[in-house]
Amino acid sequence: MTNNFRIGMIVPSSNTTMETEIPAMLRAREEIRPERFTFHSSRMRMQKVTPEELTAMDNDSLRCAAELADARVDVMAYACLVAIMSQGLRYHATSEPKLAQVAKEESGEDIPVLSSAGALTEALAHLGVKKIAVVTPYMKPLTETVCNYIEHEGFSVVDSLSLEVPNNLEVGRLDPQNLLEHVKKVDTSDADALVLSACVQMPSLPVLDTVQQQFDIPVVTASATTWRILNRLGLDPVVPRAGALLAP
Repeated sequence: MTNNFRIGMIVPSSNTTMETEIPAMLRAREEIRPERFTFHSSRMRMQKVTPEELTAMDNDSLRCAAELADARVDVMAYACLVAIMSQGLRYHATSEPKLAQVAKEESGEDIPVLSSAGALTEALAHLGVKKIAVVTPYMKPLTETVCNYIEHEGFSVVDSLSLEVPNNLEVGRLDPQNLLEHVKKVDTSDADALVLSACVQMPSLPVLDTVQQQFDIPVVTASATTWRILNRLGLDPVVPRAGALLAP
């Protein structure tokens, strides 16, 4: 069995975080497991987090899947949570097989496809939680869309905090250290889990371990996408210093 895996990522053109945090988590995993990873991306044009740009970007995801299939990646991750959630309830269940079909048509191979949206709800289900608190960088209407999507998957959002940053590039420039203060503003008293960054563009990995140590409930971020990648590859979903979901 190979110990080398190619990770494909479909990302917004303005995303600068997923190609930083997912590799960082999987490099940390290399401290405790033998598998090694390379990372390969295809980009969809998007600058502002608006419904119009998100729809146009999602339409471009099929091209990205075809491009990544050319590289014969071992797994593909659609690494934009809100692009999926803004297209309608349970859209990840439509998008993922559609992208997988394109990949198979191009490569002749079955390439596993996952989305950050599906990964988040699947990770929460795996953790056995029901009530969650959420931090997002979105404007409040978009945060409401995300919360409604999550609730439709069987969870209750007990509180949410919107940082209201509309420009996706600026979201990627947010200082993750500020999350240490933001989490004090969201009510987690009745929550089973904290979604520290419901947007996979908002940097959070540098403080994930610190925040997790402050809470006795799971703290989830882009860690959910990493967890799902490892599961789809049939590998142990463990990463040091990446929260309860990936705890070795």
